[in-house]
Amino acid sequence: MQTTEISLLVLLAVAFVVYRQFRTRPTGRLGVLYTAGAMIAGGVIMGGLLDPVHPVLGLALFAVEALGAVALGVWRATTVRVWLDGSGATWAKGTGWTLVAWVASIAVRLGLYVAGQWLGLAPSAGGILIFVGLTIGVQAYLVARRGRALIAMNERPDTVER
Repeated sequence: MQTTEISLLVLLAVAFVVYRQFRTRPTGRLGVLYTAGAMIAGGVIMGGLLDPVHPVLGLALFAVEALGAVALGVWRATTVRVWLDGSGATWAKGTGWTLVAWVASIAVRLGLYVAGQWLGLAPSAGGILIFVGLTIGVQAYLVARRGRALIAMNERPDTVER
């Protein structure tokens, strides 16, 4: 597949993930982590992550992209509402801030793509897959972790005597 085709498929996957984030869902389901892992693995397998003409510059841009993906995933995770229902199950749903964070994530990715082009680096579909896989995976992991923390806090006996 060409970079354009992969970019369109990734865009569809991101649209689906964003859509699901605005629906109430249990935090314990980790299917999106498998999807994120598959995207990262696919990006590595596709290769082309480093420009052979400018390997140091390509590595630097890749590092910025990876750090940016993680940071944006952390930010989006903090914008998701996570709560415990009466039966002890945890749920999550995106907020308006989650949408703002997604728009910022897309803008950052496009900005990094343009910066790479401006620097003369060859575009990499594998890089796109890794960025999206990292950012989605980090967000999903942190939301699930927040859900587990709510359950643990609810199960912990009250240590304060009255």
